[in-house]
Amino acid sequence: MREDEDDDLDAPPIWFAGQHLPPDARRMGLSHHVGEGAILDFAGRLDSAKPVHRITAWVLLLVFGLPVVLSVLRLVAAL
Repeated sequence: MREDEDDDLDAPPIWFAGQHLPPDARRMGLSHHVGEGAILDFAGRLDSAKPVHRITAWVLLLVFGLPVVLSVLRLVAAL
């Protein structure tokens, strides 16, 4: 066992769902059972060393960022 790993033998394995949620999300009550928590858990599992994971991160950024950009453009056009 490496030094940076927890010595807690009662903790669930790292590959179980919900193990990659940030502590702040856990304190807010998010888990992998709700949509926002599932997205955070999924994004937390991405590894930047793998090209497929990088592509997935960019696709997620586009999927969640594009509606915001389009809404801002619509507001600017209405002025």
